[in-house]
Amino acid sequence: MRTKTGTHSLALKITHATFATMLVAMLAILTLDRPARAAGDAMDAVKGLVNPAVQILADKTTPLKDRQVKLRDLANGYFDYTAMSRSALGMHWKDINDQQKKDFTDTFTAFLQDSYLSRISDYSGQQINFVGQSDAGNGSTEVKTTIDQQGGKAAIQVNYMLRQEGGKWLIYDVTVDNISIAANYRNQFNRVMNNQGFDTLLADLKHKQQGLEDQLGTQHSHD
Repeated sequence: MRTKTGTHSLALKITHATFATMLVAMLAILTLDRPARAAGDAMDAVKGLVNPAVQILADKTTPLKDRQVKLRDLANGYFDYTAMSRSALGMHWKDINDQQKKDFTDTFTAFLQDSYLSRISDYSGQQINFVGQSDAGNGSTEVKTTIDQQGGKAAIQVNYMLRQEGGKWLIYDVTVDNISIAANYRNQFNRVMNNQGFDTLLADLKHKQQGLEDQLGTQHSHD
């Protein structure tokens, strides 16, 4: 789908963090291979998700496309993409109907996955350290990690926000050096919504996601 490019067209750039850093930050989104039991804590959940992802990324003997497929397959069913979509759209969520919410969630989910799958070759063995967890209020838990940088650079803080739903820990946001991924997109989406409306936002997002899908050579199911 082609859209007009205007002043308020989506840039969809992550500020204050490199794309490679964001790739590592989003590993949990792409690799939720199993839900944590209710008896486990949020830290156990994040460890159980991130560690298998790193193994897939580090496996240079497996073709890139096969690793992308593995990561995508692991993602299905365990990330609260609806919560992230609702947060990313912010105050505008209440102004759209149920079908529009579904269309936006489906497209935003595919865009997030494809954005990071397209860059998994950027991973170069960064060490992930599990620092601790804390009660974030309202039934949420924050799991804190750091990612070591090469060349003596300061470690990057990557924190995961989780809540339990139906006995599973679900990640609904990730922050990198205190920059929320959901909030970052919300700032961009808000500008488009205010100036051009939902149809333009969705069309632009679909256009960008389709470009990534074509690049990866795979297709999403749009049931």
